[in-house]
Amino acid sequence: MSMNIYVDESLGLFHLQSKGTSYIIQLVEGYPSHVYWGSRLRHDSTLADALQIRERSSFSPNPVPGKPSLSLDALPQEYPQYGTSDFRRPAYQAQLADGSRITELKYVGYAITSGKPVLEGLPAVYTESDDEAQTLELTLKDDYAGLTVKLLYTVFADHSAITRSVHFEHGGTEPLRLEQALSASVDFADSAYDTLHLSGAWVRERHIQRRALVPGAAVALESRRGSSSHQVNPFMALLQRGADEDHGDVYGFSLVYSGSFAAVAEVEQFGTTRVNIGINPFDFSWLLEPGQTFQTPEAVLVYSGEGLGGMSRTYHRLYRTRLSRGVHRDKARPILVNNWEATYFNFDADKITAIAKEAGPLGIELFVLDDGWFGKRDNDDSSLGDWFEHSRKLPGGLADLAGRVNAEGLQFGLWVEPEMVSPDSELYRKHPDWCLHAEGRRRTEARNQLILDLSRPEVCEYLYETLSAVFASAPITYVKWDMNRNMTEIVSAAAAPERQKETAHRYMLGLYNLMERLTSRFPDILFESCSGGGGRFDPGMLFYMPQTWTSDDTDAIERLAIQYGTSIVYPASSMGAHVSAVPNHQVERTTSLAIRGDVAMSGNFGYELDLTAFTEAEKNLAAKQIAQYKEIRTLVQQGDMYRLLSPFEGSGDTAWMFVSEDKTEAFVAYFRVLAKPNAPIARLVLKGLDPALDYVLENGAADNTDSAAPFQPAFGGTPYGGDRLMRIGLVVSDLRGDFASCTYRLRAVRR
Repeated sequence: MSMNIYVDESLGLFHLQSKGTSYIIQLVEGYPSHVYWGSRLRHDSTLADALQIRERSSFSPNPVPGKPSLSLDALPQEYPQYGTSDFRRPAYQAQLADGSRITELKYVGYAITSGKPVLEGLPAVYTESDDEAQTLELTLKDDYAGLTVKLLYTVFADHSAITRSVHFEHGGTEPLRLEQALSASVDFADSAYDTLHLSGAWVRERHIQRRALVPGAAVALESRRGSSSHQVNPFMALLQRGADEDHGDVYGFSLVYSGSFAAVAEVEQFGTTRVNIGINPFDFSWLLEPGQTFQTPEAVLVYSGEGLGGMSRTYHRLYRTRLSRGVHRDKARPILVNNWEATYFNFDADKITAIAKEAGPLGIELFVLDDGWFGKRDNDDSSLGDWFEHSRKLPGGLADLAGRVNAEGLQFGLWVEPEMVSPDSELYRKHPDWCLHAEGRRRTEARNQLILDLSRPEVCEYLYETLSAVFASAPITYVKWDMNRNMTEIVSAAAAPERQKETAHRYMLGLYNLMERLTSRFPDILFESCSGGGGRFDPGMLFYMPQTWTSDDTDAIERLAIQYGTSIVYPASSMGAHVSAVPNHQVERTTSLAIRGDVAMSGNFGYELDLTAFTEAEKNLAAKQIAQYKEIRTLVQQGDMYRLLSPFEGSGDTAWMFVSEDKTEAFVAYFRVLAKPNAPIARLVLKGLDPALDYVLENGAADNTDSAAPFQPAFGGTPYGGDRLMRIGLVVSDLRGDFASCTYRLRAVRR
């Protein structure tokens, strides 16, 4: 077993070992203090000497009489608090009934359990057997307030990860208010790090940003939008200076939450760095009555001594196998066609059937009916909330249309946007108070819609019953769950004034409960989350829906950056990726069907265009792309991803590859953005192979347009050693023109 939790009570020492990782905590005068997090260490008593403290000036006060060397302002801590001599950013803050904000948590005990406890009402990493993990619970208490806080740490046998969360229990006699309650905080002993995060906007999500930490300035990431957002992903990494894709120490912080969040890294006066992450304290508070509890979302901490790539593959394996759930977790995902960019709102049953007739012979497996099938919805200004069939477009209803699609050999899927309501809808006219709103104030619309108040049980119950009826009305095997705006007027008509700052988080709890009920009732439906594409691409959603529509931007060149950046944390199995029409609807760029297919094959593959407009040549190439993907999709969706060339560096050329767990198969994709005159010979050096094995290489569909086969021998069929491919590489400079690509399948052989 590659995990252990050692406890030396005489030294107040807790040593947690996950696969390849150690995390060490030591009690100092009852304060849980952070000693070490990094590469795995052997356990012995000398670890207690690692934590060094010294006396500072009077501007770093001393909370323990007779201990001038101890100041919380300099002590590295596990769950720091403000107001009792630590002036740095706290992990939590509580306001007591007397108006003071002074609480001081001290250690009172610990417990170790096998496995991993469920976080009630919240998504979290899970285990399937108790021998996969161990959990340490450190109990802290403020006797004056009666507040008990339990710090939860789980270590894993098969993952170099540690999960953290915090449970608050109020045992006092007067109410108190949590003003902030973060999920994790880590104090690093130095500041020689860069931060890396993922930022962007709608149709430009998760671009990589890297910058150095400097004293006196914090790298602060946050969403105040009521969702994890297109703008900033709930993730931050610290990189050792000089660390790159394959080398150096990297520390990842990922929050399993879909609402407003904050993540901050700050260098303080003594050259140390504090990182914390959790629910955004902005516009948040939580009233705890005596006897009540509060559970924070979970933070997943990953250490890698093998650069960003090592960190990413740990997140990929953990999130693919122990965050995503359900029957589709390990299954090959279907190749689909979605009608959105083909028709937008302008369709009827006959048009949908015509597209399905073209899809079946190509080998497509699933048709997804997008927005516009319900109510009186012919554009985006009405009918959200009215989840019944549009009688003119679908006179026979969903069951009739699904039957037509099934007759063409395709499964049937459906788009919904359950969290929203149109002011022009039967639902809104009946229940105008069901949306988030402040009475007597303007109700700000976005995309002509308002947000239903999912903090209210009756709203969630309505959605559960209504959606259950829709999903049961036809043979629906796939649901795309969209959410197309962020929160404004975050006020609930059902909440008391003193609890209004709880509304955004209660909304998330209501949403999670609704998703849990629906995915449990319909376990065979493959659910895909969406928020204008990637506006809620986060671990919280992956717990309920194992894949996400990566971006509304389907341009192949833009998708290189979006999918590369997304892969920093999230596995290919979580990314929806489609071939769309040209000129592209987002950037007006024209690219070949070949490169559009090659980019989309690095996720959950599909098409989003009018197949009835395809030429015979396009049909032939699409059929080969589909046949190719069917041969490599398990490898893409379940294999280990290695990034080879970054679109954020140099020319924008991009490359990545997927390798099977036993290293006997691989799929490689290389994308050249712009051709160069009289260019040097370009070689693509591979990664992740077995240097002792030999591999034969085959070209992908786009490279063999004269062949009907999805793959055909490359480089004369000569086997190449894994060591040679990872040192010398492959020549990829023979591509012609701009926006060009090539793909290879590798298979191990005996010479």
